[in-house]
Amino acid sequence: MSDSVQKLAEYPQEFLKDGMAFVNRCNKPNKKEYFKIVQTVGAGFVIMGAIGYVVKLIHIPIRHLITV
Repeated sequence: MSDSVQKLAEYPQEFLKDGMAFVNRCNKPNKKEYFKIVQTVGAGFVIMGAIGYVVKLIHIPIRHLITV
């Protein structure tokens, strides 16, 4: 019984230890990397917005044809 309880208590400790090791290995992006990420995310927003706009333009006439 105590062996299973001890094993159960080890899982969160291992998770925290692995998580702290991961955080310690990570580093902040430099200015060039940061602006590359910002450009990529911005391009994604623009592309998704354009796709949504085109889909809405296509569906507005279809909806009016169905309801009229």
